[in-house]
Amino acid sequence: MLDAFKQLVESGVMTEETTQVVEAALAAKIQENRDQVTAELREEFAQKYTHDKSVMVEAIDKMLSDRLAVEMAELHNDKLALAEAKAQYQTRIAEDARKLEGFVINQLGKELVEFQGDRKKVSENFSKLEQFVVHALAKEINEFAVDKRDLAETKVKLVREAKNKFEDIKTNFIKHSAKVVENAVTKKLTSEIKQLKEDIDSARTNDFGRKIYEAFAQEYSSSYMNEKSETSKLLKIIAKKEQELSEAKQTVAEKTTIVESKEREIRVQKDLMERKVVMGELLAPLDASKRDIMKELLESVQTTKLADAFDKYLPAVIEGQRKPAPKKAMLAESTEVTGNRESKPEVGLDNILDIRKLAGLK
Repeated sequence: MLDAFKQLVESGVMTEETTQVVEAALAAKIQENRDQVTAELREEFAQKYTHDKSVMVEAIDKMLSDRLAVEMAELHNDKLALAEAKAQYQTRIAEDARKLEGFVINQLGKELVEFQGDRKKVSENFSKLEQFVVHALAKEINEFAVDKRDLAETKVKLVREAKNKFEDIKTNFIKHSAKVVENAVTKKLTSEIKQLKEDIDSARTNDFGRKIYEAFAQEYSSSYMNEKSETSKLLKIIAKKEQELSEAKQTVAEKTTIVESKEREIRVQKDLMERKVVMGELLAPLDASKRDIMKELLESVQTTKLADAFDKYLPAVIEGQRKPAPKKAMLAESTEVTGNRESKPEVGLDNILDIRKLAGLK
């Protein structure tokens, strides 16, 4: 049909409008046939799905019923076996209880008989022990009384002999001590009298010298230390010069302290300025988070050692903040200088030498 319609169009019998109308009608008919075939197929597949579903449900139901029947039969058999085992256990436990009761009663009787025999033996041994203890204690008491009497006699004898011996020792000590004390006192008195004579001579000499010094001092004060004398004037001038010299020394010390404090302030300000410049140069290539970490690390480092400390901490700071798969930025050979502030490209973290170059470090 399509070939005939194509030949009819190519023959030129039909006009263009007729051709368009026929093509539209043909396309509508084809679409209608296609929708009808699709609906029929959909209906056929739905019926087939419903049939397969019912067959599958019946098969599953039958399989479950058969399996459940087998399981229920096994469960019933297990239940019967359990009841039979329970009955046998009850019968056996009753027999074992009776046997255990007879055994316990038999053993308890034997133990009671042995306990009574042991009790008799203990009572006999206790009476024997009591007799032994009484006999030994009486013997010990008699010996203690004898020892006590001997001790009293020995004590009296020792006191009597010690008194006589102490009188002899006292007499001998007095005789010997009198000789020793006499010799010591004689020697000590001789040395003390000799020292006393020397002290008297020294005191007389010192007293004579003191009198001479006092007479000389009185004469010097009356003649040379007069306020109108030249010596007094010279002494006043010297005292005045010494006072001025001390004031000048104090002024110099104060000025020196002020100069030192100013120099210290200047050094501190200079160090702060240098530190600010160095920190700015070192931290410029880093981003905000790494810059904060590096600031905290370099806070307690001296200004002259900032570069060395920066080199030491830089690998750890970069490795600790590494981002996944960063790309190394290519440095341009020439850049256009404009008035706009350029955003700095992110520097690759895999090459520390590039970061050191960007930071101005060699």
